[in-house]
Amino acid sequence: MAAPANSTTFSGDVWAELRLADARDVPHIHSLIHQMAEFELLTDLFAATQELLTSTLFPTPTPPPFTSFTALILDLSPSPVVPDPTSTIASRRIDLPASPLADPEAAAFASPRGGGRVTAGFVICFPNYSTFLSKPGLYVEDIFVRAPWRRRGLGRMMLSAVAGKAAELGMGRVEWCVLDWNKNAIDFYQGMGADVLPQWRICRLTGPALEKYKGDHNQATE
Repeated sequence: MAAPANSTTFSGDVWAELRLADARDVPHIHSLIHQMAEFELLTDLFAATQELLTSTLFPTPTPPPFTSFTALILDLSPSPVVPDPTSTIASRRIDLPASPLADPEAAAFASPRGGGRVTAGFVICFPNYSTFLSKPGLYVEDIFVRAPWRRRGLGRMMLSAVAGKAAELGMGRVEWCVLDWNKNAIDFYQGMGADVLPQWRICRLTGPALEKYKGDHNQATE
């Protein structure tokens, strides 16, 4: 049996649940995004706030899942998970090795769902569209697992769940980006059957480069 969330070590069986996030998860989502920015050496681009995350990810009324911005939370439980048909996307048991697993941030990431659960990761995705396929798809903006819980099949569980949902909805594809230096991630994605497309480049307008176009549509009609 795993230790409760106020401990820093885990051993034995742990149950993982990927579920729909809600506004109670925003503090953890914010912290996980910052950890991801640190891992990717991109903290200079980090400008997210809990207020913006709440208003953009969980507006009122909230659209149905996978029809707009959809946030998924990966929780780990010391006891078996009873799937909630309204929020559970996927679940599985994890058999930890005999030596205890240390998670020094377990208390800080105690899940708002209670029950000794610990939040270990997240996914954010939203619909896009392929003109070549004439079908919608899902774009994975972020997928992240906290360091102590990596290499335990949780990233595969999360990405598989998103891909499975896209297939169930009749979508044409799932896409995401990966940093060119992150060989471990590239190998992992290719191992899941994904094509890595080196001939494509990301083009982006943001900040002042974007703001300078404000009002240009009015000038074009004059």
